[in-house]
Amino acid sequence: MGFMLKEKLIRSAGAMACAASLLTLAACSDPNAASAPGTSNPPEVGVVNVISAPVTLTKDLPGRITSMRIAEVRPRVSGIVVERSFQQGAMVEAGAVLYRIDPAPFEVELEKARAALAKAEAVLYQADRQEDRLKNLLKGEATTQAQYELAVAAERQAQAEVAAQKASVAQAQLNLDWATVRAPISGRIGRALVTEGALVNPNETTHLATIQQLDPVYADFTQSVDELNQLRRDLAEGRLKSVSPEAARVRLVFDDGSTYKHAGRLLFSDVSVDPSTAKVTLRGEFPNPEGELLPGMYVRVQIEEAIDAAGIVVPSQAVQRTTAGNSAVYVVNNEGRANLQPVRLGRSLNGGMLIEDGLKPGWKIVVDGFQKFGPGSAVTPVPWKMSVADKPSAAK
Repeated sequence: MGFMLKEKLIRSAGAMACAASLLTLAACSDPNAASAPGTSNPPEVGVVNVISAPVTLTKDLPGRITSMRIAEVRPRVSGIVVERSFQQGAMVEAGAVLYRIDPAPFEVELEKARAALAKAEAVLYQADRQEDRLKNLLKGEATTQAQYELAVAAERQAQAEVAAQKASVAQAQLNLDWATVRAPISGRIGRALVTEGALVNPNETTHLATIQQLDPVYADFTQSVDELNQLRRDLAEGRLKSVSPEAARVRLVFDDGSTYKHAGRLLFSDVSVDPSTAKVTLRGEFPNPEGELLPGMYVRVQIEEAIDAAGIVVPSQAVQRTTAGNSAVYVVNNEGRANLQPVRLGRSLNGGMLIEDGLKPGWKIVVDGFQKFGPGSAVTPVPWKMSVADKPSAAK
């Protein structure tokens, strides 16, 4: 009995030892059972190469479309409007008939003036004949010098009266012509402000209609005087190159982001500064053959101010903010480490940021993967994959 119990204990111990040996072998053969400590590869980050290239500096400013010429049609004589000869909202040519005022009173005045002129001419004829007769009589000493001088004076008075009556005729003719109200300029006419049967007067504040010339049109906008002065300093120092010798080119951008297909030109900047806003007024002129631009329309004016011959533009997401609030980018050095480099930012350009100081061409800057490393960490730079629409003009 004891012998059998001892044999069972020996077998159980052997089985446990065998099982332990099998577990040990299994653990050694399983690669996931234990891993020896080792070093991992540096994380991959997207980088771009810094390059310098000519950069056109533009500025987006809010503006309003205004007409090149505006004419308020007003009557020049008093009377009753008998006809309106234009279609509201239509294009009219200079000299086109817009309204007709009752011409009958002016025709009567013209006839009266002509009659007075005829009478004055008759008096002049008689005075002229009398002067001739007395002149001949004076030669024969049949009249006195005093009588002859009276005849000369009467002739001159008659001549003056004729001149006055001619002026009256001309005035009456003008009034008759003004009874036909014509367009002073070519353009688009608005709604009619008076109708047939209305009594109009030159002294009234209300006008008859408004005509606006819409091709070309103006776009008025403002710019900070500080920005304008900085631009002038950069141009004077030679850091920036002007787009054209005469004026900068301007473009219009609509509310939906689309660009107006016709480029314009900058005409002038106001000579005075608005003290409440510290801004100067600028004006651009744009062709408007299709009539797309209407007075009062809100637009964004994109002005090409100058050209930076050696500008550096980096993607906007490459710019980081330090704890002090300054701008910086991560630069990958020759040892493969990303170091924080302070930079001085310029303006935003086409999905990128203009770098005024702090970067040199040929450097690699990190654009993507900032969550994988910290300042001074080793990284594996790989080219940044980006869409064509997001690609800045001076980085690749």
